[in-house]
Amino acid sequence: MDVKIEQSWKIRLGEEFNKKYFKKLSEFIREEYRTKTIYPPAKLIFNAFNMCPFERVKAVIIGQDPYHGQGQAHGLCFSVMEGVSHPPSLTNIFVEIESDLGYKPYSSGDLERWAAQGVLLLNATLTVRAHLAGSHQNQGWEIFTDSVIDIINREKRNIVFFLWGAYAQKKGEAIDRSRHLVLESVHPSPFSAPRGFFGNRHFSRCNKYLQEHGIEPVDWR
Repeated sequence: MDVKIEQSWKIRLGEEFNKKYFKKLSEFIREEYRTKTIYPPAKLIFNAFNMCPFERVKAVIIGQDPYHGQGQAHGLCFSVMEGVSHPPSLTNIFVEIESDLGYKPYSSGDLERWAAQGVLLLNATLTVRAHLAGSHQNQGWEIFTDSVIDIINREKRNIVFFLWGAYAQKKGEAIDRSRHLVLESVHPSPFSAPRGFFGNRHFSRCNKYLQEHGIEPVDWR
C-alpha cells in the first residue's frame, strides 16, 4: 500500500502499511472522509511524521485523539492551527512551561515549531469525527502508533517520552527505561492539571537529560 508519509518513516513503517489491520483501517478511514466530516484534513493525517523525520526525533509527546472542533486539528497532538484559540490542555501546557522555564511561550498554538526541533507530537488515534471524541478508536490506529513507539524505543537511544495521563502511560508501558527518559504525570486537562501536571517540571527535566547526552535541548517557546 502506497501511503504518503515522510520517507524515513515510510522505510521503517512499510511493513505496517501492508498488514491486514492497516488495509482494513484504510478502508474505514476512506469511507469516513467520504461520508462524514473528519479531522484533521486528510492531507494532514501524517503531519507529525512529515514535520519530524525519524532521524531528528529527540522527544515524543503522546496524546490520545485529535481535537474534534472545526479548524483545530492538524495532525500534531495538543497543537492547533495558527490563529485558533488554545484548548484548555494546551493553555495549561503553556502555563507549566512558563513556570518551569521562566519564559512565556509564543502566542501561537501551532506547535510545528517544536516538531521542527525533533519533538514527535503523536496522537494514539490519528483521525476523529467532528464533535465526537473517541469515534475512531479501536479501528486500528492504536496498533499502528504502538508500532511507531516500538520502533523508536528499539532503534533510538536517549529519547525523552512525555506520558501525561493514564492513557498515555499505558501506551508507553513497554518503553525501555534503561535506554530512554520517561516522564509521567497526570494529564494537562483542567480536571487533572492541578493534581500533578502543574509543577512536574517536565520541560526542564527533558532539556537537562538531552544536554547530558550531548543532544541539543528543545526551545519550548
